[in-house]
Amino acid sequence: MLPFFLSRGFYRVYHQDVEKEKETHNYLSTEEIKEKVHNYNLTVTDKLKMTLNSNGIYTGFIKVQMELCRPLSVWTSRNEEKHAFINNGCMNTLHISSTNTVREVIEALLKKFLVSESPAKFALYKRCHKEDQVYTCKLSDREHPLYLRLVAGPKTETLSFVLRERETGEWEAFSLPELQNFLRILNKEEDEQLQNLKRRYATYRHKLEEALQGTWKLD
Repeated sequence: MLPFFLSRGFYRVYHQDVEKEKETHNYLSTEEIKEKVHNYNLTVTDKLKMTLNSNGIYTGFIKVQMELCRPLSVWTSRNEEKHAFINNGCMNTLHISSTNTVREVIEALLKKFLVSESPAKFALYKRCHKEDQVYTCKLSDREHPLYLRLVAGPKTETLSFVLRERETGEWEAFSLPELQNFLRILNKEEDEQLQNLKRRYATYRHKLEEALQGTWKLD
């Protein structure tokens, strides 16, 4: 399997910074929110419904896919730091409110995985499917993901969320020891993959040799 940062090239993904996009949100009135929450709950299929409170704040669920290219600094059970890869492609479900911002969602995800790094090193993206293409846009820290989920509806094909490292100056944000440690981890994983591959082919070779010997004995 190719590393994630190589396999990403197989997808036609278009990145556009939210500041450049100049997207504006027309926030809804209380009655419009009530209607949209009602319609959302009628169409949801995974039982992850939204709840509208009397103060106008609503709560619900969003799913965020992890797409990270490098090992992260995480806390161990002994309260020590180590570097580890977070399982790419895994989907995380968060219960949030309409007041929670993108920054708070990022902080919640990092806390869930015991990541000790600054939330400023990460960004939340929204992903939309349009015809045969995938459109991805970075969200600003002040946006509200549950509002976007409510407006788009429950279908992840219409809208989904992705957590990634920030692209601009990504590697410049790390110290030399951190980069050297990342390189050691990558080298170790490469060596492990190579050894697994050698063992796999050695097993195949052994079975083929046994099959050939059996054929010769029959002859």
